[in-house]
Amino acid sequence: MTRIKSLLKFIITPVTQKNWFTDFTFFIIRFLCGIGISIGFGADKFGVPWTPDSQNLNLFEVAAWFPEDVKVYGGIFAMFPIFFAWMGAFSEAIGGILLALGIGTRISSFLVACTMLVAIFCQKWDSGLWQMLPAISFLWVAIYNMALGSGRFGLDFLISKKIN
Repeated sequence: MTRIKSLLKFIITPVTQKNWFTDFTFFIIRFLCGIGISIGFGADKFGVPWTPDSQNLNLFEVAAWFPEDVKVYGGIFAMFPIFFAWMGAFSEAIGGILLALGIGTRISSFLVACTMLVAIFCQKWDSGLWQMLPAISFLWVAIYNMALGSGRFGLDFLISKKIN
């Protein structure tokens, strides 16, 4: 039990910077990227309350076209396209919101990073750098949030204060 609790503390407790302004700058970047991933990319593939009505998706439903896109990547993606489509769409739509709010920041950053790596190497690789740029940008933000957590401007910070 103590190992689980210490692991939970490590995952939730963010690294805070010396200056609150640095944490605030990281928060602005994290918030904008999280909202951008969720609304700009995830909501078109995954049924969430902010999904446009034109997508005609129920809550937590994946767009019918997305598993077909995932299947084209081949390998394990072709074997389990529905699972990987659901995970990718979930990590963008829900993971983006969690990232923006700074809750479960390291876990949601990991999910976003995995999704962006797949997007870069399986979907956008042959399209050139400019087509990969959004996924690369989201990947970098996810990587530093995996390392630092939410900072002092996230719900993880408040939760970790209660735990400690």
